[in-house]
Amino acid sequence: MTTAPSITTDEAPQAATPAPSRNSWAPLRPLILRLHFYAGVLVAPLLLVAATTGLLYAASFQAEKIVYDHELTVPAGERKLPIGEQVAAARKAHPEGTVSAVRPSPEADATTRVLLSGVPGVDEGHTLAVFVDPYTAKVRGSLEQYGSTGALPLRTWIDEFHRGLHLGEPGRLYSELAASWLWVISAGGLVLWFSRRRALRKVRGTNGRRRTLGLHGSVGVWAAAGFFFLSATGLTWSAYAGANIDELRTSLGHATPSVSAAGGEHAGHGSVAGQAGDAAHGVGLDKVLAAARSEGLGDPVEIVPPADAKSAYVVKQVQRSWPEKQDSVAIDPASGEVMDVVRFADYPVLAKLTRWGIDLHTGILFGLANQIALMLLALCLILLIVWGYRMWWQRGRTTAFGRPIPRGAWQQVPPQILVPLLAGVAVLGYFLPLFGIPLAAFLAVDILLGEIAYRRGRRTYGAGTPVR
Repeated sequence: MTTAPSITTDEAPQAATPAPSRNSWAPLRPLILRLHFYAGVLVAPLLLVAATTGLLYAASFQAEKIVYDHELTVPAGERKLPIGEQVAAARKAHPEGTVSAVRPSPEADATTRVLLSGVPGVDEGHTLAVFVDPYTAKVRGSLEQYGSTGALPLRTWIDEFHRGLHLGEPGRLYSELAASWLWVISAGGLVLWFSRRRALRKVRGTNGRRRTLGLHGSVGVWAAAGFFFLSATGLTWSAYAGANIDELRTSLGHATPSVSAAGGEHAGHGSVAGQAGDAAHGVGLDKVLAAARSEGLGDPVEIVPPADAKSAYVVKQVQRSWPEKQDSVAIDPASGEVMDVVRFADYPVLAKLTRWGIDLHTGILFGLANQIALMLLALCLILLIVWGYRMWWQRGRTTAFGRPIPRGAWQQVPPQILVPLLAGVAVLGYFLPLFGIPLAAFLAVDILLGEIAYRRGRRTYGAGTPVR
């Protein structure tokens, strides 16, 4: 059976390494080394794409302000016009589609956004954002918008590339696979790094593979906490693991609450336009906004018109930077009375943590500082991948591109450790299917290759000296 020193060929001589105690975790090291190596090699291309696009996404917030400055900003005036008048100007310029939401100008130099759904030529799930000068009601332009963060075309394109490679729902499997394995690779690297003797962790004065290993390990240790965070938060809105997390939160009573938009007994009466979805439905936008202000909903807010003749207006705060503003109210369209209120302060703990985690992951929570931190993390991950592949090349010593880590390491692990470990991996694999399924596939292939090698060894060396 091959031992760990023969795997890492440039470590100190065996005599200089103290013998592990009986209670040492040393038998796990070859197994962790094998997992870290192969997971890193196979998943690194996906992580490289995720890191590169994530770096671009973190920078896109500032780029968006520059590229779309004309649409987003206006010279500050003395008095803002009524919201209804601004929406009317937007509808005159763009009569197509339906008003799905209105975001009144949140600052003195910011435009009002009128969001239209069902507009021909606009992608499904997106809206057309019409930007209106709140002082003159002049339309300054229109752009396609995606999501509750108000992402415009530049940021949307990078975001969709980061999440799904522009392949739709199937493309989301790549990002979930990367997130499912990032924490595993990081944890394995930490264990391997801290298991090495202090002398082997020095970078200065070394060269070749040992220096690359030192750089790889040092940066990995410092960035590991960030990688764990990105992995955990990325999984919260992934396709499969995210669904499991949502189901768990719901079963614990920690789902994200929302206001009831069912209208009161007078809903549907007093409609100006007489149809659902009209921004001027019932008492109108200005009285609805005034009612929301009376409940303490400060800017920025989004006003959602009634979905049908029996529904209410919903006004919700949309500030996702610190401090979060996520309060929401439902307002009767006929009377303008507040029917329901949900405060962010009353959210269940897991709902708050999910909101904070997602906003921190996407670079919104702490603004520019948050975005710079994400860019540094992405850069660290890119460097770690480059160094990892370089070590793989250096490991071959120019004669064999990456000599494989010997199989059979699990056989060295004592049963009292191996059995709980396998049970824990099985549970994780159930909740994180894109961790469990690839791991099972790798084990199946590895066992098959091992069996083939075993049979070839028997034929080559005779029945008495099989080698696995």
